[in-house]
Amino acid sequence: MPLGLRRKAKAKSKETAQLVKVEQVGAGGCSLPDPPPPTRKLVFYTQLAHGSATGRVENFTCVQELYAKIAGVFGISASEILYCTLNTPKVDMENLLGSHVGLEDFIFAHVKGNQKEVNVYKSEDSLGLTITENGTGYAFIRRIKDGSLIDAVKTICVGDHIESVNGENITGWRHYDVVKKLKEFKKGESFTLKLIEPKKAFGKLGVGSGGSEKSSAEKIGTGRKTLRLRSKGPASMEDMPSETKTKAIEKIDDLLELYMGIQDIDLATTMFEAGKDKGNPDEFAVALDETLGDFAFPDEFVFDVWGVIGDAKRE
Repeated sequence: MPLGLRRKAKAKSKETAQLVKVEQVGAGGCSLPDPPPPTRKLVFYTQLAHGSATGRVENFTCVQELYAKIAGVFGISASEILYCTLNTPKVDMENLLGSHVGLEDFIFAHVKGNQKEVNVYKSEDSLGLTITENGTGYAFIRRIKDGSLIDAVKTICVGDHIESVNGENITGWRHYDVVKKLKEFKKGESFTLKLIEPKKAFGKLGVGSGGSEKSSAEKIGTGRKTLRLRSKGPASMEDMPSETKTKAIEKIDDLLELYMGIQDIDLATTMFEAGKDKGNPDEFAVALDETLGDFAFPDEFVFDVWGVIGDAKRE
């Protein structure tokens, strides 16, 4: 068994017609309850990355709902959205919408553009690709290693959505399954990728061109609160991660790329959260199996991730 342990007053209140009586333990009197703090209505500004007027989205609880809201604003199908970037309309993987959205972030949606079909001859064991996903079933290319086999195929670009491999539609596949599929091709074999590139801008982008709406530059801020998005489950308001936590999550994401050929900041965050209160790697391995059992992480990877979490605890 790998790693040894793997897989193993409601408060009552009495209400009168006039007031609510609150008893305070250890206090000599009574007081009326404080009114609840006002809730802030969360509104995010958005544009289509290739150019559009500015829209507003609100009242979403997960990634799928965010995409649906953006699609509704611009009168398109949610299935047209490949992914979103924050505060830039460029295909910038360093600013990809991940697990957190700052309350002042401006959201740019990249939609489907031209299709292309590319034949690849696997002359080396490694393709040099890093795959990620958008949270709604689309896997796409996050990084191409300089000098790699894929780097020499200039029609394959960062940001391209992989729609099919050798004619097999892979929409809905997890990123690690796409990587596994590509690794199955042996050196000397050829295969065909059908890709969809993000729609390119026409003319000059009218950032903030929605008249009275604020421009993206004006909306970019440095607030300490973020909205935590999940591919499954509701969103939640959280404090901005500390610098130590952020660095640890980035290191875990790098390990995901090294061991599995994927990058997924939401997955890296989930792994950090699973291990931050565990006392040893065995407990961490059990927590991973309970939370992310479908992944079947290699033991060496689990130990390395535990090392990153341990370093973060000591800082």
